[in-house]
Amino acid sequence: MDSLKPDLVIFDVYQPWAPKIASSKGIPSIYFSTSGATALSFLHHLYTVGSGATFPFPAISLPDDDLPRRLALLAQNLKDADDDFAYGAMARSTDIVLSKSSRYVEKKYADYLSALSKKQIVCTGPLIAADAKKHDDSEIMKWLNGKTLDSTIYISFGSECFLSKKQIAEIAKGLDLCDANFLWVIRFPAEEAGTGIRLIEEELPAGFLERVKERGLVVSKWAPQTKILDHPSIGCFVSHCGRSSITESMYFGVPVIAMPMNVDQPMNAQLMVELGVGVEVEKDHENGVYVGEEVAKAMNRVMVEKNALYEGLRSRARRLCETMREKEGEEVNEVAQQLFKICAKNKK
Repeated sequence: MDSLKPDLVIFDVYQPWAPKIASSKGIPSIYFSTSGATALSFLHHLYTVGSGATFPFPAISLPDDDLPRRLALLAQNLKDADDDFAYGAMARSTDIVLSKSSRYVEKKYADYLSALSKKQIVCTGPLIAADAKKHDDSEIMKWLNGKTLDSTIYISFGSECFLSKKQIAEIAKGLDLCDANFLWVIRFPAEEAGTGIRLIEEELPAGFLERVKERGLVVSKWAPQTKILDHPSIGCFVSHCGRSSITESMYFGVPVIAMPMNVDQPMNAQLMVELGVGVEVEKDHENGVYVGEEVAKAMNRVMVEKNALYEGLRSRARRLCETMREKEGEEVNEVAQQLFKICAKNKK
C-alpha cells in the first residue's frame, strides 16, 4: 500500500488484515462479500441474534440438529480472529458493504443484513464475465450443439466440491432412472488431476458409461460453465448451489435442481426454491447422501414430465433472467457512485 498509494481498498473475508492496514494509513476499505445477501443475513442472524430467535424469513432455515454444528463452525472460524462476524470484515468496512447479489432478487435479505450490520448493503449485480457468450468450439460445446432445445441436464458441483464415490454412484443411478440427455462434469482433487479418465471409469458404476453413451457425456476437465448454461439445449442445472453457480443459473434463465452440500449452499438452494426457479432433492440425512431414486424423481419432475411445474420453473427462470440483465447496469452504476462518494469524502 505504501508504494501503490490507493484511494480505496476492496477486500474479501480472506484478507481480514487489509482494513487494519488501510485504516492505519488513512485509506478507506470496503468489504466485498462473495456470499449473497440471503445466506449472509441468515448466518449473521445466527451469530448476532442466536439460534433461539426466529429468522424473519421462514423460507430460509436449517434443521434443528444442524444448528449447533453451524454455530460451532462460526465460533471455530473466529477462534484466531477478531471476535466479530466474518472476521470483523463487515464492522471494519467503510460505510458500506458490497454484496454479490441483486437487490431486485434479494432485497428483503439485503435490508435485514443492513439492519444487523449497521452498514448500507450495496448489491453489485451478477458480475458475469464479459466473454461468457463468445463462440466456443470445444468438445463439450460441439456435443451440446447436437441436442434439441431444453433437452439436456447439466450437472456440476463446482471446482471445490468433490463427491464421494458413494454419492457419484447415487447420481449415476438417478441418471439411469431418467431418460433425459445429460452433461456431467465430475471434478477430482488437484493431486489426482491428470488421471481423470481412469478415475471416471473407476468411480462410476460398472457399465454406466456404455449404457448412457447415446445421451450422456461425462467429463472430468474444466468446463466453460457460463457458455454451457447459455446454450439452448440446457433445460436444467443440477447444482450444489455455490454462490457463483446460482447467480449464473439465474442470469441465464436455467432452472436449478438443488443438491446443496455445505457452507452457504443450503440457504442458496432455499432461495432458488423460494423464487420458484428451483426444486431441492431430498437428502438421506442418516447416510449423508442424496439417493438415486430422489435424484431421478427431481430430474423427471423438471425435465421429463411436461406439467405445470415444468412450465412454471422455466417461465419464472426466464423472467428472472430478464430482470437481472435489465438491472445489472443500474446496479454497477450504483456501486461506482458509492465508491466515488467514499473516495471524495476521504479527500476532504
